[in-house]
Amino acid sequence: MKKYNYNSGPAILPETVLEQAAQAVIDFNGLGLSILEIGHRTEWFINVLEEASSLVKELLQLDDSFEVLFLQGGATTQFMQVPMNLLGESDTASYCDNGIWGSKAIKEAKLFGNVHIACSSKDRGHAYIPRELTVPQHSKYLHFTSNNTVEGSQWHFIPEANVPLVADMSSDIFSRELPFDKFSLIYAGAQKNAGAAGVTIVIVKKDILGKIGRAIPSILDYRNHIEAKSLLNTPPVFSIYVSMLTMRWIKQEGGLTEMERRAQQRSNILYETLDTLNVFEGKVDKQDRSLMNATFTAKTPELEKLFLEECNANGMVGVKGHRTVGGLRVSMYNAMPVSTVEVFCDLLKTFDRKHS
Repeated sequence: MKKYNYNSGPAILPETVLEQAAQAVIDFNGLGLSILEIGHRTEWFINVLEEASSLVKELLQLDDSFEVLFLQGGATTQFMQVPMNLLGESDTASYCDNGIWGSKAIKEAKLFGNVHIACSSKDRGHAYIPRELTVPQHSKYLHFTSNNTVEGSQWHFIPEANVPLVADMSSDIFSRELPFDKFSLIYAGAQKNAGAAGVTIVIVKKDILGKIGRAIPSILDYRNHIEAKSLLNTPPVFSIYVSMLTMRWIKQEGGLTEMERRAQQRSNILYETLDTLNVFEGKVDKQDRSLMNATFTAKTPELEKLFLEECNANGMVGVKGHRTVGGLRVSMYNAMPVSTVEVFCDLLKTFDRKHS
């Protein structure tokens, strides 16, 4: 049976990327060696690393004041590594509390300095994005999660602040055009829009570093990774290679302009369908709905369970909501064809007619 992948991550990858990566596991570039076997300091891999870094800058239209790093530990490690590098013990950083990942980032930042909550959507279960922020001018930076994978909300504007901006873009990087040069640091786990699990992309403006007195462990100091060109320790070679292939694909398909057009198209089809049904209801305010992760519920737990059984019977995987919030979720990342959304909407309509 054909499977339809709606997983929130690790997520769907372009078919051509899967084919190229599979071939490289057997024979990388005709070398007679697997990509899993080549040395990380060989010219073969250095070329991969340099192309991947160059593609990040090209796609995001960044100049050489930014450095691109390929690290490990996922965005969860960045919750700790960002304040360790940017926040002194007596300093204050501002954070937006708009979902589970933002809350986790706040918890880690409090270990290194003072945290000011610039805005919060806790009062309504993170079903919206606040429009009013308070950011003290002495804040070392303002941190926000651009897309909330679990709750299904997304920032469709950049929060205003006269302090450096730091963003967790794990689930919507490379999906839309933004003035990325306004940010001082961006980080993203690759397993949504940027490749396979195992590598984390960190984009940092060099002038934000080296301004605290704290001693930082060598492996956690961004400056050391910059100096070593992401080779301070053995990097996740295969994951970086898949990220490079994925970014090549994005560029060949039309770049972020085309990715954003497709994201709008997919999400419009799904949300317009949901809004006409009786059995299902969206969880997030319409103006703040995510283009990547649509979250919704059925009228009763029994109907929800029955719908998930229907999804399973039709080869649709990854529809169950995150374990912390329940409900239903459909993730629509860059590599998802429009037809995959249309098939899901057909099932929604059929189920709704049967159970309304």
